[in-house]
Amino acid sequence: MYQSPVRLCTSLLQREVQVIYTTSLASPFKKAFGLQEVPPVQFCHTVCSDSLSAGKAVSTTASVATTGPAPLAVTSRSVCSMGANTSRLYSALAQTLRSSQYDQAEEYPDQAVDVEPVDPDSLLEECKEVLRNRPPRHTGLSSCQAADPAKYPPIRVIAVEYILAQALGEGKDNFVQCPQEALNWAERKYLILEEILLYRPDVLCLQEVDHYFDTFQPALSSLGYHCTFYPKPSSPCLDVEHNNGPDGCAVFFNRDRFELLDSANIRLIAMMLKTNQVAIAQTLRCRETGHIFCVAVTHLKACSGWERFRSAQGSHLLQSLQSITEGTSIPLLVCGDFNAEPSEDVYKSFATSSLNLNSAYKLLSSDGQSEPPYTTWKIRPSGESCHTLDYIWYSQHAFNVDSLLCFPTEEQIGPNRLPSLSYPSDHLSLVCDFSFSDEPNRLL
Repeated sequence: MYQSPVRLCTSLLQREVQVIYTTSLASPFKKAFGLQEVPPVQFCHTVCSDSLSAGKAVSTTASVATTGPAPLAVTSRSVCSMGANTSRLYSALAQTLRSSQYDQAEEYPDQAVDVEPVDPDSLLEECKEVLRNRPPRHTGLSSCQAADPAKYPPIRVIAVEYILAQALGEGKDNFVQCPQEALNWAERKYLILEEILLYRPDVLCLQEVDHYFDTFQPALSSLGYHCTFYPKPSSPCLDVEHNNGPDGCAVFFNRDRFELLDSANIRLIAMMLKTNQVAIAQTLRCRETGHIFCVAVTHLKACSGWERFRSAQGSHLLQSLQSITEGTSIPLLVCGDFNAEPSEDVYKSFATSSLNLNSAYKLLSSDGQSEPPYTTWKIRPSGESCHTLDYIWYSQHAFNVDSLLCFPTEEQIGPNRLPSLSYPSDHLSLVCDFSFSDEPNRLL
């Protein structure tokens, strides 16, 4: 049975555990540490990797605070097979959750683990060594305005569906022309981490994450990130044999640069029903400038024919963000896979919201009003699919867009499309540098 916040079989929970972990993704060494008693299994299993400063009240939903970074790789932890009926089990359990939009859950005790920080340059070199035989990928950033040296460094945000929840990539998604080795997690994780290390984001928003506990949380904690994960209540990954647990959304931010003021996990509602899609919204304060802003990540319902459903989910998310940000008082960044083209109502709702949001990637177009031609491009048994579904929305009264990562061309992507040996996801990464506008923060 899947257990949160640590992926350990129940028999290991009450005794000291011998753990092999590394300060990079290789070179293992052994450490022993005692695990504190963990409450019974919770089925709404969200984790925040850091404790907050003493005396700060943080609104979390199914969140767990742990002190200090986690080990980079815990090779002795195992994931038990879920069986084919797990999805129905989780669906039944989901009906017992309270009807409030913010799911509350009991907090777990801190996990005290002594881990040395990882040097990002060394880890990047390790990734490059593993990937040395793979073709290069496009990495060019496009400047949207001249940098002002007098200003503080911009906030770099990466938003990407590093899908493939691995269980889906290997089990359900049928990328018919994707080389099988491109889906092999043993190397694919290095391709993902290499991209993160190349851009060194201040804020990282991911969707369809199912390797949170064994890869993203330990690796990024050791690199100095605060980590939060909110799984789908009934993840399709759980029906895949040898799965790695549920997939969900995750937010990571640089602990040295930002302080967490508030965190809310939102289970999206559509047509008065709780859905299987989720969002995370976190309010951060910049330690250097005192600026306060909110960052949110979401992943809306997929598939054609669900446009009204997505629109309802988007409306609920906007209402939640309106409450969290007190209207437009707190600047907002919203990242996600909306599974919606710009022609859909959910896109129009965000574009015309009273939150005064604009889509960052429109600035790459010649008129500044058009989205890119694609953010995902794949080939499935039903045919080739090329769509714009992913966006970074920002408060245009508070932020300037300094630069954006340009998308690779059709030739750079290659005839087999995505994912590939160069690109780890069937969605392209959105990378954006934001700076606060000259207009003062309204909370200061």
